[in-house]
Amino acid sequence: ELTVEQFEAGDRVKVTGRSKGRGFQGVVKRHGFAMRPASHGHPMSRIPGSMGPGTDPSRVIKGKRLPGRMGGTRTTIRNLQVVRVDGERNLLFVKGGVPGARNGYVLVSK
Repeated sequence: ELTVEQFEAGDRVKVTGRSKGRGFQGVVKRHGFAMRPASHGHPMSRIPGSMGPGTDPSRVIKGKRLPGRMGGTRTTIRNLQVVRVDGERNLLFVKGGVPGARNGYVLVSK
């Protein structure tokens, strides 16, 4: 049976979980692209811009950052500090951000 008794206050741990899913997002939110001018008649303000070189490769280079699904991936946060261990309620208190939504499952390892 696994309990929180194997951890002590002051330990450094890794917490792995599934990050919050954000659905289909554009390049500004997903990759932090700069926005186009919002005034002076510019028709589109949140587009990615050029897809790359023109005639020579005749294709879009692999790895081009484009809109798509964001989040919902396995994420590990390292070096979180254990603040307190409550053995009778089997609770582990860590300082810092933990990936995922509330009441989600996480893996805590040393």
